[in-house]
Amino acid sequence: MIELQNVSYGYGGGDLLSGLSLKLAPGSFHFLTGPSGAGKTTFLKLCYMQLRATSGQVQVFGKDVSTMSRDDIAHNRSRIGVVHQDCNFLDHLSLTENVALPLAVTGRQVNMEDMKDLLQWVGLDKRKTFRPPELSGGERQRAALARAVIQSPDVILADEPTGNVDWEMSQRLLSLLVELNRMGKTIMIATHDLNLIRTAKKQVNARVLRISDKTLHLAGADL
Repeated sequence: MIELQNVSYGYGGGDLLSGLSLKLAPGSFHFLTGPSGAGKTTFLKLCYMQLRATSGQVQVFGKDVSTMSRDDIAHNRSRIGVVHQDCNFLDHLSLTENVALPLAVTGRQVNMEDMKDLLQWVGLDKRKTFRPPELSGGERQRAALARAVIQSPDVILADEPTGNVDWEMSQRLLSLLVELNRMGKTIMIATHDLNLIRTAKKQVNARVLRISDKTLHLAGADL
C-alpha cells in the first residue's frame, strides 16, 4: 500500500532521514518511535505525500509519488486518513461540520446517518453541535480520528494521537484504532508512549519501528 525504498529527506544542509526502506502491507499495524526531533512527523508526511523524498522512491497504492499529478496525489491522499498531533479544527464550526470537512473539500455530500453512526462510534454523538473550544482534549482527539476515517480510508496514520490525553483516554483511542485494524485498515501510530505500545501488543500483532541516527530500525522485544 505504501512502500519506501532507500528514501532520504533533508531540510537543506543535510539529511534528516536517510536510507529508509519499509513496506506497509494491507491490514498491518505499526508503531513508530524515536526521540523528539528524530523525524517521526516527517516520516509520516512522506507516507501521505505532503513531502517528497529528496532521494529514493516512495510508492503509494502501487504508484511512484514522483510521477503523480496533483489530481493523482489528491485522489490517493483521500485513501489515507491522518490524525495530526495538533487537531487543527475550525473553531467557528460545529463538531459535525469539522468532522465532515474532508467531504466538503472534495465536494461530496454528507450522509447524516453515516455521520450519526461515526459520532456514536467515537462516543461523541451528544457533542455534535459543540464547537471545538467546548470540547475536552480527549473529545478533540476522538473527533480528529472521526475526521480521519470519514472517507473510509485504507490507511490511517496517527501522529502522537494520545500525547495530550490521560491514560484512560489513551486506551480508548487505542481500542478504536485496533478496531479499525481488525476491519482490515492499515495503521501506523507515531508515539513516545511505550505503555501504549505494550498494551497494543496484547491485542494486535503490532510491529514496532524506531527512528535513530537518521534511519529506521526494527525495535527489539524489550519494550
